[in-house]
Amino acid sequence: MKFSSLTQRISGTGADAWLTHYEAVAARARGEDVIILSVGDPDIATPGPVIERAIEQLRRGDTHYVAAAGRLEVRQAIARAHAARTGQAVGAENVVYLAGAQNALFVASLCLVGPGDEIVTFEPMYPTYPATLEVGGAKMVCAPADAGLRPDLAALTALVTSRTRAIVWASPNNPSGFVFNEAELAVIEQLARRHDLWLIADEVYAGLAPGGRVPGLAARLPGQVVTLGSLSKSHAMTGWRAGWLVGPRELAANAELLAMCMLFGLPGFVQEAAITALSIAPAAEQRARDYCRTRQQRFAAGLAGIGELRPIEPEAGMFMLVDVRASGLSGREFVRALYASQRVSVMDGAAFGAATAHCVRVCFATDESSIDAACERIRRFCASALSGE
Repeated sequence: MKFSSLTQRISGTGADAWLTHYEAVAARARGEDVIILSVGDPDIATPGPVIERAIEQLRRGDTHYVAAAGRLEVRQAIARAHAARTGQAVGAENVVYLAGAQNALFVASLCLVGPGDEIVTFEPMYPTYPATLEVGGAKMVCAPADAGLRPDLAALTALVTSRTRAIVWASPNNPSGFVFNEAELAVIEQLARRHDLWLIADEVYAGLAPGGRVPGLAARLPGQVVTLGSLSKSHAMTGWRAGWLVGPRELAANAELLAMCMLFGLPGFVQEAAITALSIAPAAEQRARDYCRTRQQRFAAGLAGIGELRPIEPEAGMFMLVDVRASGLSGREFVRALYASQRVSVMDGAAFGAATAHCVRVCFATDESSIDAACERIRRFCASALSGE
């Protein structure tokens, strides 16, 4: 039997990136001693008021169909939060509530680009980007990073052609943790104005940036910018699948039609909990920033003095790239050997693009004892396995 060509597009080139992670998860389920630093799921609880609101709504019977675009109240709350963060005045009509930022990017790509189009993004990038951006038949074009892993702006300009329909970026970036600055955004803005491009800003980690916000273009180009967000990282709500897109009304109307076909509405009790989450966002985001900062510092201190490794300090987020070139191994080789020797799971940097193939990505959003144990195991690995002992 045959499958649609879509099945090849949605598998993407990043599917193999998770193999070691899945091995580790399976091993942990069997009760084995493994440490998982390969996924961004904060080791803190969802805020209590959010949980209580969901329980309250469940007890009230809030388990039936809701509007495909999301309830008016949750879209209004998202619009207020977006306006406060970006300075762009929007209303509920500009918002579609979706199953996380990943789902929002999927919906945006289907609405904005199709066969024959090109969509430009940047290395390093999250492994699901290729499949998500190409799902509708468009071609993803990847702008390389410079030596500091920041966008190569000259290369970006050269990549925009008559086929280009959109530019996509994540700020803060996953995996590097860098935040797009005003100079970089100015180049993107100039290209968008000159070529009438859509701009898709993935700001799922924005609440973890200093002050809870990142430089952006939404207020300057309101008719061309689509902003993606969620509560997953800022509120430790990865499993709640509460996200959204914010953009022009016409886009929101089309995204709503797609959501109707794809989701037919999301759980009402989760939407009510999301409203509560947005109402306490400043405190929740500050908690997440403090949590990430202390653990990033602890992890960096734990790796200090290991000559084979060069941690690359992030500006924001819950990930750190570690340059492993001095070990003589590629990122992939390091990941496999570390897991085989010490049962510590990290991500191969090549999963995020060629620019980071000499790195591994570590998620430090876990408990302090796991950070300490992981650093000790990594130190042991570098001292023994790499030396041939």
